[in-house]
Amino acid sequence: MQQFEIRSEKPDDWWEVEALYDLCFAPGREALSSYRLRDDVSPVAGLSLIARDSSGVMAGAIRFWPVHVGNYDALLLGPVAVHPTHQGEGLGGFLIHEGVSAGHNKGWERVMLVGDEPYYKRFGFRRLTGVEMPPPTNPERVLGLGLLPEAWRGVAGQVSRWTR
Repeated sequence: MQQFEIRSEKPDDWWEVEALYDLCFAPGREALSSYRLRDDVSPVAGLSLIARDSSGVMAGAIRFWPVHVGNYDALLLGPVAVHPTHQGEGLGGFLIHEGVSAGHNKGWERVMLVGDEPYYKRFGFRRLTGVEMPPPTNPERVLGLGLLPEAWRGVAGQVSRWTR
């Protein structure tokens, strides 16, 4: 992997990160159920990361959001995106590992996302049963990773917006 400057996202990065997401994802991405969980909620400080290449171009970004799953707290990972000119270099995986590790270090116990299990299982994510994202989310795509042993044991219910 080439050299990247990796750091926490700052407020001044917001629109550049949004432009990267617009470039990498289909139009209408904000209509997805996971975006409703992010309305009026800030990403978790210190976990949302950006990567700049040696030219200073935004090469990748990842965000983590606080959510509730039933009576439990969790991180909602996403989106994670890598600029098309840097895809296939391992940057996305690096951002996932770094963000998840930072979440663990900050005391979070579990991370979830909506995504493709064949891709995310290499990072330890597995399908969650009994965890219900707002519709229209395919339950097969609701994945979780425990940051502590048994962190998802007994965790079930609706995923809802953070209220603290």
